[in-house]
Amino acid sequence: GTSGTRTLEDQWMVERQVREIYNFFYSIPPNSHLETSTEKHFDYLTRGLRKLGPSFSVLDANRPWLCYWILHSIALLGESIDAQLENDAIDFLSRCQDEDGGYGGGPGQMPHLATTYAAVNSLITLGSPKALSSINREKLYTFWLQMKDTSGGFRMHDGGEVDVRACYTAISVASILQIVDDELINDVGNYILSCQTYEGGIAGEPGSEAHGGYTFCGLAAMILINEANRLDLPRLIDWVVFRQGVEGGFQGRTNKLVDGCYSFWQAAVAFLIQRLKSTVHEQLGLSNELSTESADDSSESELSDEEHLQGTSSHVQKTCPLGQEGQENASDPTKIADTGYDFVNRTIAMRPVFDSFYLQQYVLLCSQIDGGFRDKPGKGRDHYHTCYCLSGLSIAQYSWTNEADAPPLPRDVFGPYSQNLLEQIHPLYNVVLDRYYEARSFFSCL
Repeated sequence: GTSGTRTLEDQWMVERQVREIYNFFYSIPPNSHLETSTEKHFDYLTRGLRKLGPSFSVLDANRPWLCYWILHSIALLGESIDAQLENDAIDFLSRCQDEDGGYGGGPGQMPHLATTYAAVNSLITLGSPKALSSINREKLYTFWLQMKDTSGGFRMHDGGEVDVRACYTAISVASILQIVDDELINDVGNYILSCQTYEGGIAGEPGSEAHGGYTFCGLAAMILINEANRLDLPRLIDWVVFRQGVEGGFQGRTNKLVDGCYSFWQAAVAFLIQRLKSTVHEQLGLSNELSTESADDSSESELSDEEHLQGTSSHVQKTCPLGQEGQENASDPTKIADTGYDFVNRTIAMRPVFDSFYLQQYVLLCSQIDGGFRDKPGKGRDHYHTCYCLSGLSIAQYSWTNEADAPPLPRDVFGPYSQNLLEQIHPLYNVVLDRYYEARSFFSCL
C-alpha cells in the first residue's frame, strides 16, 4: 500500500542524492575532497567531551555512551586528549559505577549492561593504569550473575528486557576484563541461537526481524563463547551480503534505507566471518583444502595444547607473578581460553564478502561532513554516527590484511593513505587493537 510506495520514494531520493555526490566527485581532479578531515573531527569530538556536563540532560541516561562514542572516535583518528580531560572522564565514569557493581547512565543511576559496556570500553580506550584500576571487577561479576536469566540470556538491568544486545554487552565486558566463566556462559548460546531468523540474520529476541546491530551482537558473543559453529553461517552470510546497497553503505534490515552506522554493525559481521572460513566450509560440506588453515578457526577452535589445560573454574583470574607479565601462565588451570586474543590472531583465510572500497567511498563522501559523520545525506551529524562510521571505515580499510598487526596496502585504502588510514580495532569488542592488548596484559596480571 501507501507505505510501500513511500519506502520506494525515500529510497529513490537517497539514491539520487548519493549519485549526485558521486558524480561530482568523479568529475573533479583525483584525490580532492577525499581526506578524512581529522582536525575538524577532533575539534567536534573534544568539544562534545568538554560539555558532557549539564547540557547533555536529554541524554542523561546515556552519558557513558557519549564518552565511549567520543573517546573511541578520537582513538580511531590516532589522536588523544589532554590529561585534565582524561582525569575528568575517569572521575565522571567512576561516579557512574554502582557500589554493588556495574555502571549506570549517570551518577546515582541504576546499573545497566549497555552503559557498563560503554563505560568499560571508554576506560580501556583511555588506557591508563588509573582508568583500568578504577573498574571493580569482583562487584561487576556479581552484578552480571544477577542479570542472568533462566533462558540463558541476560537482562539489561534489574527487571529489564532480555535480548541479544544484553547478551553481547555482558559477554564482551566479561571477556575483555577476564572474568568470564562457565556460569556466565551457560545457555547463552541457546538463547542467541533461538534469535537467528529464517532470513539468516539475528533478531533482538526470538520471533523478531533480523537486524544488523543484533546480528553483530549475536555473532560476536557466539565467537567469544566459542560456539559460532552452532549458527547457520552460510545463511548469515547470504543475509549480510545483500544488506550492502547500491550506495555502497549498508542497511540495517531488509528494505530499509542505507545508514552510515551500519558501516560498522554489518561490515564487522562480514569481517568476523572472514576468520571463520573452516567453520563455513564445514557447514557447506566443502573440504578445507589448505591444511594450515583448517585449525585456524574450526568450530571448537581447536585450541593449542596449553589452552586445553585451561579450565574455566574461577571467575577472577589469579595474580601473575611480577616479571611474568604477558606470559599468561600457560599451565594455570583457572585461566579460561582466551577467545578474544585467539580470534584476532588467526589468519584471515577468506577474502572480504563485501565491497570494502565502495563502503569507504560511502562513509567518506556521503556520511562525512566538516567535523563529524551522519547517517546519510540530508541528516545531521552526531557522536553515535561519528563513532560507528569511523569504526566501519577502519574495518573496511583492514579487511584485506591477513594478520592482526599488518597495515593495509595503499590500494585497499580509499583516498590519500597517510591521511585516511585509521587505527585498527579489535572487531569483537570495538576498541582500538593496541588498547585491547594493553588492557589484556593489565588484567592478566591482577
